[in-house]
Amino acid sequence: MPKLWNETIEAHRAAVRDATLDAAAALVAEHGLTGITMSRLAGATGIGRATLYKYFPDVDAVLHAWHERHVGRHLTHLTQLRDRPGAPADRLTAVLSAYAAMARHGHDGAVAAALHRGAHVTGAHQQLSALVQGLIADAAGAGQVRTDVPAAELAGYCLHALSAATTLTSEAAVRRLVAVTVSGLRPPA
Repeated sequence: MPKLWNETIEAHRAAVRDATLDAAAALVAEHGLTGITMSRLAGATGIGRATLYKYFPDVDAVLHAWHERHVGRHLTHLTQLRDRPGAPADRLTAVLSAYAAMARHGHDGAVAAALHRGAHVTGAHQQLSALVQGLIADAAGAGQVRTDVPAAELAGYCLHALSAATTLTSEAAVRRLVAVTVSGLRPPA
């Protein structure tokens, strides 16, 4: 087969996959996890059920693929914030602020319980922890963050503290939580 034909088929498959995952997200938002069926998903995607089964064996596979894509986008965004120019402490604060905002706008309890299991979540959390740990080490090297506690422990502190954003009801509350968390990173007087 010519290369163009292969690229066209791959692009079509990627488009169908993305449309399916987008439809799954919309259906979860509208009906919850229990409101998704392969029939409803095929209809929302605009494809036949038989075609949908060529891409995904069941609803769980669709939901896990959607969540994996969702988590990947979050990690990409946090990595972009980390890689911006500027002082390490400022980049760290930007990453922590974005993470807290993501936590606040995360899934409801049922969705989180169903999807926050598995290798993709474990791997993503390890990447997130390493990203924050690296920023803390950079900021510590610049004298902007305390050095009396290992960077790995400080990263754990930040991520655990900011997970409280899931219960907050306003952006102002998230900003306060980030400010309190970042203040715990400052070098002791």
